[in-house]
Amino acid sequence: MSKKDPDVAGRYFLYVSLNDADALVVYHMDPQTGALANRGKVKVGSRPGAQTIDVAGRFLYVAIRDEYTVATCAIDGKTGALTLRGATPVVDEAVYLAIDRTGRYLLTAYFQAGKAAVYPIQADGTIGNQATVVLDGFKDPHSIQSDPTNRFVYIPDPNACKILQYSFNQQDGTLSPAASTQIVTENENPRHFWFHPSLNVVYFVNENSNSVMAFRRDASNGALTAFQTLSTLPPDYTGDSKCAHIELLPEGRFLYASNRGHDSLAIYSVDAADGKLAFLSHQPTEKKPRSFTIDPTGRFLYSAGQDSGKMTAYRIDQNNGSLQPLASYDVGPGPSWVQMLRLPA
Repeated sequence: MSKKDPDVAGRYFLYVSLNDADALVVYHMDPQTGALANRGKVKVGSRPGAQTIDVAGRFLYVAIRDEYTVATCAIDGKTGALTLRGATPVVDEAVYLAIDRTGRYLLTAYFQAGKAAVYPIQADGTIGNQATVVLDGFKDPHSIQSDPTNRFVYIPDPNACKILQYSFNQQDGTLSPAASTQIVTENENPRHFWFHPSLNVVYFVNENSNSVMAFRRDASNGALTAFQTLSTLPPDYTGDSKCAHIELLPEGRFLYASNRGHDSLAIYSVDAADGKLAFLSHQPTEKKPRSFTIDPTGRFLYSAGQDSGKMTAYRIDQNNGSLQPLASYDVGPGPSWVQMLRLPA
């Protein structure tokens, strides 16, 4: 392996939530070719959706939407296999899960209930029954994450056209209103977001307005200042479409956003100095690409079609960010979330 090659040492696994099969399916990824090998599935409950993995790669958490719970699955350190450890009742039907940067707390958002909550992660990896804080008064929050400093938490509320900012106390897992609440322009509907790995910049994908929005992030107080908005759709497209997800390559050179309706991934370059985006191309993908993920080496992207029951693997061109289709996999009915994990060699 040359000095320019990505680090492919380790074991790579991909987990897919099958919303219509009540299960998670496990794949092993070949880090040289991107090929996937099915390693079986585990039943977890009715309509599994959003996933997150703890900072040590020992536990996977998945929202069980019909049961208003979050299930904990232990991850085998050698094979990547999952073992269900139980499920914890939560506020409502969780649509997004994230682990804070210390690995001690699970952050949750509830679209239908208009709430957000934080839960402690116990010593055995399961989720504690008592939330450290429950926030309400949202219209329909769609995601939640702590920033790279772990001092601030952002919650986009799409149909309220807001991104709400909170101060996060990582000692007790509580949230309190920060100095500023970022009001997004009237026609933008922020859904998911992704932090740049080295710049104080964060990118949001806007669901109904079909765009991506770039913000400067003040490192001292977490305040966000918008500096760019670009469409995710071709200028001549007139059909219905809604954005779903957004991700950057690990080193931040290219950004991808999914279009449900246009059924494509919009691809952008990212300026290394200021984080500004430039549109590059569209890649047709599976029908209704609700979720996709980029592997930890930044060489492969996997996009699942919620309406097709398939997932396409792509090789990422390191020069221009374009996607070369490699293979299509029949993953099962209703894939709603795709998650990657790299375990140590």
